[in-house]
Amino acid sequence: MSTRSESGKTNLAAIGVVLGVVIAGVWIWKRLSLDIQEYVIDQAVPVAFAVLVVAIGLGFLIRAINRRRRQRRERAKLLAAFERATVQEKKLEIAFALIELNGYRAVGLESVIPALRDLFATTLQRALGDKQHRIRGMAASYLGVLNDKTVIPLLLKALEDDHAYVRSSAALGLGRLRASEAREKLTAVMEEDWDQTVRSRSKEALERIKQS
Repeated sequence: MSTRSESGKTNLAAIGVVLGVVIAGVWIWKRLSLDIQEYVIDQAVPVAFAVLVVAIGLGFLIRAINRRRRQRRERAKLLAAFERATVQEKKLEIAFALIELNGYRAVGLESVIPALRDLFATTLQRALGDKQHRIRGMAASYLGVLNDKTVIPLLLKALEDDHAYVRSSAALGLGRLRASEAREKLTAVMEEDWDQTVRSRSKEALERIKQS
């Protein structure tokens, strides 16, 4: 309660300072000669605007740098947690979080890529049953992030999964891998699968493959 009260007082003080500065600026402006006012408008304002633009750009740059530092720290924590975890369900949970935190990229995950590949592959093969379709699907799509083409046969098989979510995720994974070997199978799925999302994902995957 006291923290909220202090915050309110700080905001009121800041507003008072801003109003004071504005009023003082108007008072000073009215007392300047026309020559000085014209000079300020012609010279000082463009310079001030340029300085403001540079300051905003630097602010965005600093924010981006700080965000990357935070991301690296969080990634290091998750990597350590992943390596310490012994229960497969916990490792899988951390692995999913790690891929998401890393922006669905393999860069920075090189030390654990083999372990991630084996974990996702095992999950895709053994997380059977309709209730686990989301876990299978995530494993399939995240396999494509790892840039390991040895998993292509597994993803091709996942294109035949009973659940549409798994098939669409497998197509996404193959697209991420730019797996040219999957072109024929993806074309067939794009044309024949009953699910619109699966067909769309297959089309997107084919477009990625063509661009590689």
